Amino acid sequence: MIYEIDCVLESNYGFADEELDFIINYDIKYRMGRDGGESADD
Repeated sequence: MIYEIDCVLESNYGFADEELDFIINYDIKYRMGRDGGESADD
């Protein structure tokens, strides 16, 4: 679902492909944890 939101932001704000890629990778690294799984606190 977050990916879909990122794509909507891309179209609304006119992000370049590189900018969308940065946002998606930021999501993976920080929103979902560095390993892409659950954190130790969960």
